[in-house]
Amino acid sequence: MLRMESKNGWWLITHPDHARLAGEFAAAWGNALFRRPEPRTRVLYGIAAHDDGWAVRDAHPSITRQGKPSAFSTELVGKYSAFEEIDLVDYLAVRERAVRIIAESDPYAGLLVALHTYNLLTAHADRSTIGAEQLPLLDAFLDGQRVYQGELRAAIALDSTLSSEEKAAERIDEHFRLLQACDNLSLLTCVAFEAPADLLHPLPLCEGGTAEVRVLPMSPRHFRLEPWPFAESEKVFNFPARHVEGKTFESSSELESAFANTLVQTLSVTLTS
Repeated sequence: MLRMESKNGWWLITHPDHARLAGEFAAAWGNALFRRPEPRTRVLYGIAAHDDGWAVRDAHPSITRQGKPSAFSTELVGKYSAFEEIDLVDYLAVRERAVRIIAESDPYAGLLVALHTYNLLTAHADRSTIGAEQLPLLDAFLDGQRVYQGELRAAIALDSTLSSEEKAAERIDEHFRLLQACDNLSLLTCVAFEAPADLLHPLPLCEGGTAEVRVLPMSPRHFRLEPWPFAESEKVFNFPARHVEGKTFESSSELESAFANTLVQTLSVTLTS
């Protein structure tokens, strides 16, 4: 779950809906400056579905020790330090499922999700927020992910529908970085981030080389991107969310009931060149 604070409560966005928004960013990505992803269908599938494994968990939202919805929030942008608020075994199972359900239908898309998962839990995770007795669980998970990535790369190497360029490790890494970029832009949107940020990695240009994209807030859920990666000079994207009233909740069941009985509404984000 992702949360965005309102005057009298929280907007809650599920992980799959956040990922669909990332997929819409990826589908619009590309212009005279920035290269479009290819193989397009498979890359867009990986990006749009990279959090499908969270659907069951997000249907049953829980609360933090402070009574807030347990969700990715503006405080966690740029870091991953909330392990003390989650059950690590359950969390790793969700992460494993998120990779497997995509990879089993499309190894190429699944490898992008696997690379994203591994990067999140190595480059961005704060190990100090994990109990010493649980660190072996995380390390075993990461070892397993490395092995699985190798299996997916082997399957991709044998895929006759892909060109040698599309199979190249450098091209796969470019698509992983695009997933990260679109995921991060969606996270910034879904928490209404208010400070300048960037899209994590330099992204490939049509004429060769790369460029970093800066995200400059103009107003809530309205950002300017520099340099501009889309064809039109302004883009508006919609995404679903539910609003629950109240800043804190007595129990997870109270939050879950409020979430289940709230209508889905449509929010939007505006991106400007």
